[in-house]
Amino acid sequence: MMNNKNTFKENSRMNFDKQAENYDDGFDGRFVRVMYDEIIKRIDKFQNGILLDVGCGTGNILSRLYENKKLHLCGLDISNKMIEVARRNLNDDILLKVGDAEFIPWPDNTFDIILCNASFHHYPNPQKVLLEMKRVVKADGKLIIGDPTAPPLIRQVLNFIFGICHNGDYKIYSLKEMKKLLRRCGFRPFEFKKINYKSFVISASA
Repeated sequence: MMNNKNTFKENSRMNFDKQAENYDDGFDGRFVRVMYDEIIKRIDKFQNGILLDVGCGTGNILSRLYENKKLHLCGLDISNKMIEVARRNLNDDILLKVGDAEFIPWPDNTFDIILCNASFHHYPNPQKVLLEMKRVVKADGKLIIGDPTAPPLIRQVLNFIFGICHNGDYKIYSLKEMKKLLRRCGFRPFEFKKINYKSFVISASA
């Protein structure tokens, strides 16, 4: 099972390495933008602090968040090529690192806000990722996750396909599943919104 999960991560990394240069103009790049406005609206409530974008990709949402000059921004992505594109797109004072969301390369209690947009469904060890997020977020910090979803039958079919295709997608979640995962890892979910029939944003307190 561990080798299988490592295969998911490696396939995800290779897939995004291949997509990196043209990601923003492709289907995935367009899909992630659907959640930007809701996520930014939630983050704009913060007057200052340190934010980590886990699965930051080419840095598009960090670019928009840069307008909030009171936030110190950081990004993490498993794909070296995506980080290369992000470095070209973003200001030098945004700290970007290549790394695995299961082993976030920052000390405990570093961040006021952790953002994870359209990345969570790629993680084959979601509980381990959430526990890492809990480790690096401050005691009064916030977690904001935007991700795809689907009606129950479609979600079941998609998750079955993910299990046999090994293309880097691992699982999409229902609201009930997402809340259960968050609570199990010490977060308190408090705001859920469906953006459309295939995406949602959820916030949680540490």
